[in-house]
Amino acid sequence: MARNEQNLEESQDSERAPLLLSNVARHTPTPLPWRQLFVLFWIQLAEPLTSQVIYPFINKMVSDMPITGGDEAKMGYYAGLIESLFSVTQALTVLYWSRLSDRVGRKPIILIGLLGLTLSTACFGVSSTFWGLILSRCLSGALNGNAGVIKSMMGEITDETTIAQAMALMPVIWNTGATIGPVIGGWLSNPHEQFPSLFPGHFWKMYPYALPCFVVAIYCAGTLIVTFLYLDESVKFYNAASDTLEAGDTSTSSTPSALPSQLPLSKVLTPQVRISIITYTLLAFLDIALRAIQPLFLTASPSFGGLGFSVPLVGTCLAAFFFASGIYQALAFAPIYAWMGPKRIYVISMMMFVPIWVLFPMMSRSLGKDKAVNVVTWVDLVLQISLYVIMDMGFSSAFIYIRASAPNAYSIGVTNGLAQTGASIARAIGPASATSLFALSVQISLNTQIHIGIVLRWLGSNLVYVVFILISVGAVMAVKRLPEKLELLVVNQRE
Repeated sequence: MARNEQNLEESQDSERAPLLLSNVARHTPTPLPWRQLFVLFWIQLAEPLTSQVIYPFINKMVSDMPITGGDEAKMGYYAGLIESLFSVTQALTVLYWSRLSDRVGRKPIILIGLLGLTLSTACFGVSSTFWGLILSRCLSGALNGNAGVIKSMMGEITDETTIAQAMALMPVIWNTGATIGPVIGGWLSNPHEQFPSLFPGHFWKMYPYALPCFVVAIYCAGTLIVTFLYLDESVKFYNAASDTLEAGDTSTSSTPSALPSQLPLSKVLTPQVRISIITYTLLAFLDIALRAIQPLFLTASPSFGGLGFSVPLVGTCLAAFFFASGIYQALAFAPIYAWMGPKRIYVISMMMFVPIWVLFPMMSRSLGKDKAVNVVTWVDLVLQISLYVIMDMGFSSAFIYIRASAPNAYSIGVTNGLAQTGASIARAIGPASATSLFALSVQISLNTQIHIGIVLRWLGSNLVYVVFILISVGAVMAVKRLPEKLELLVVNQRE
């Protein structure tokens, strides 16, 4: 018994021993665990696929239901509610799942999340009532705690020589899913009309949006099988029978005891954890607001402060960003990280929001008297996409800071869960607040009868951009409060 207690104490002490990333570097980098990373990326892809696949058809799906009463003005309200429910319910539950993963291991929680995504996405496709859509969407977010758990696992299977390279690929995977999801939702909707020879049955006519949901659900089910077979547990447990530390194994009948008890939230929320969560939440809020404003700006007519692009052209512009960002992140982040360090990258990335927002009114003003897009407009748009790509590096730095801020190795899950909770809240309120502010700005610029202050009247359609520029400046100031030196807890050297 005395030996067991000594083993626990020594292990707990070793878990708190940090490595200074800015001071300690191995001459020979550790090889990346590519098999485990591939499985984790396969799992991560499921979340953007399930959250984004509904966007092409959700407005039409809602408008076909009695809830709108034939009023198209209500369609946006109800569709927006459905779209935001995933982030809202995920924000309410992700901390619980992340905290539970510290106790029972990462793999069981990931399997539960994939099962939840499979069932809820399939149910969404065959829902014929508005409440059915709400229930399916809520279950999809509530049962999916994988976002925080995956980041925890990524930090546990890498070290100070490989974490930058691994974390740089996470935004690439998300952007890939965010691109493929809407394509699946758009191309496979209404298969009875688009491909009558392949889908002639009455079922596809009754449920025109079932096919894209089924395709994504099948992907999630396949990922669940791959995860069960090939993902190794990264959390170490104390086995009383053998008096050793070992990785948890969900396929065995014996249940190992977790080493120390979890820290209470009051002790987890250290100053470094708080500032890491705050900066990540601000980054997520500004990013999702930008993603909501950009297609709205591109499609809005010039009289409403936009460029009047066609939907296919907007899709091409957004695809260009996703493609450029993916290539840049995969190839450039790791060497830039080694050269500049995480804080300088984070600060520069957050600073990019200021010129990005400034370029919106510049593009509007670049239109000629005929309100046609010209060379100057295209140059501004290309510059904005380029700045957007640089800004996207901030997510990789944010993940590294959150990983390094954990008080000990047994708080990695709850730390990532807290960060993901903040990001989910930001992503739930960001699109609605951004688009509403855009609409208010247009209304102010067009309606001279609105009784408002002189300052708001002067700002006019630029109000939305000024507000987000101020928020961006505040976010830069917050990032500058992050520590220069990162401490990465030793999680791969427990024995």
